[in-house]
Amino acid sequence: MRAIGIDLGGHKTAAALIENGRVLQRLTEPTPGREPDDVTSQVAKMARILGAGPECPVGVGIPGMLDSLRETALLLPNFSGWNNLPVRKILSAKIGLPVEIENDANCYALGEGWGGAAAGLTDYVLFTLGTGIGGGIVINGRLLRGFHGMAGEPGHLAVGAGEPCGCGSHGHLEGISGADALERNAEGMGLQPDLKYLWTRRSDPSVAPLWDRALDHLAKGIASAVHLLDPQAVILGGGLSKGEGFLDVLRPRVIDYLASPFKKTLDLRLSLLGNDAALIGAAALTGK
Repeated sequence: MRAIGIDLGGHKTAAALIENGRVLQRLTEPTPGREPDDVTSQVAKMARILGAGPECPVGVGIPGMLDSLRETALLLPNFSGWNNLPVRKILSAKIGLPVEIENDANCYALGEGWGGAAAGLTDYVLFTLGTGIGGGIVINGRLLRGFHGMAGEPGHLAVGAGEPCGCGSHGHLEGISGADALERNAEGMGLQPDLKYLWTRRSDPSVAPLWDRALDHLAKGIASAVHLLDPQAVILGGGLSKGEGFLDVLRPRVIDYLASPFKKTLDLRLSLLGNDAALIGAAALTGK
């Protein structure tokens, strides 16, 4: 069966027609600002272009915290004006059929489990390293959503001190190691806020402190997740993870923070599906 998966992002929105975990057709457009009406209208347009209908349902990944019923957006740090918005109702009305919604990183985790780096695993954790830091947790083959529906938010692990976070709190991993935070810190250090370029210069004395701090806190977050959940593997996705040698640089830092039994079991992997994982996972929400 065919279904449509849509991944709503802060800078771009992607959509794809999916059949049995394979991408048949895809669309990508810049996200038109932050106004809910503009953004949801764009999502609906993209779904219609790809053939949304009773025989082709739609699942949408939302970049933030949702209520336990998967009806309402509770907190979208990078989308002001969306808090407590009935996203599922709005999208369903605009597309003209019931729509399923889920946290975008949870969709990513589902996609990797379908046919990516987590294929065949029953227990794994995903970290998405992009504008912010998202995550998904799969235990016994099922997404762990938590009692209130908000589980799996590694970007808000309190590993820092007073660093501001987009959620309104402080000291969170995302506010230190997310791409937006890294770009702000780079500018504050008088560096060009181009993370791809800065990664290639990470050994330079002027650049090394930026990455040392970000990678150290990311390693703490991953080690904390491993200690708490004892997963078969930790999957890393998102733009920051694509830097050449990223895994080789990060792995020893994570191991350094692990208790000795966990040092032997750590399995740190890169995403195999990339951005397609979130699209495949969103489509999988529909059960088609």
